[in-house]
Amino acid sequence: MSKTFFVTGTDTDVGKTTSTLALLHAAAAQGLKAVAYKPVAAGCEIMEDGLCNQDVLLLQKNSSLQLSYDQVVGYSFEAFSSPHIAAEESGTTIKLDILSEGLAYLQQKTNADIIFVEGAGGWRVPIGHGHFLSDWVKYENLPVIMVVGARLGCINHAVLTQEAIHHDMLQLAGWCMNRINPAMSHYQSNLETLKSLLPAPFLGEIPYINKPYEHNLGQYLDISSLL
Repeated sequence: MSKTFFVTGTDTDVGKTTSTLALLHAAAAQGLKAVAYKPVAAGCEIMEDGLCNQDVLLLQKNSSLQLSYDQVVGYSFEAFSSPHIAAEESGTTIKLDILSEGLAYLQQKTNADIIFVEGAGGWRVPIGHGHFLSDWVKYENLPVIMVVGARLGCINHAVLTQEAIHHDMLQLAGWCMNRINPAMSHYQSNLETLKSLLPAPFLGEIPYINKPYEHNLGQYLDISSLL
């Protein structure tokens, strides 16, 4: 079965998609067939073929194997909001078994070597009816990769997220720093502090890049500890 990792963020807008693309690129550079899965995508445009999320398109485009849009995503919602609100507005209930079916297809029906599952928002993002997306990650027992968005408050957010992952009895397999604010004060000091506090392999730092999706992002990450 394919190695599978869940990619979470310390908050929303910290660069989960950028980091997931970097993981896909790094794995491909190792000769691995790497694909991505997005269980819940909120914030879609209405196209001829249905709802379309830009992050899902990027994951589809940068996967090593040719997959359809529907094979890369579990649920797509038009509203750009928390998944539980987007689902409620569309009259949909997000079901954990549906999320699992989509992942199982990639694990069992493709010849992918490694799968990166990109979350939504932060670790405790609600999906409705008292459930968090992290409940599904726990159900699937997936090791977690944490993306730390480099901005004021990131140490607190990273440590709290790590503690929540540990509380859920899941493995923090690695973490990376994504420099979303090029003018962040004391960036290096924050990075070194996190290295001393987080009990997991440091995979690397992604610098601030204008239009990152047009670059080979794999060069910034060392995924050897994941393999």
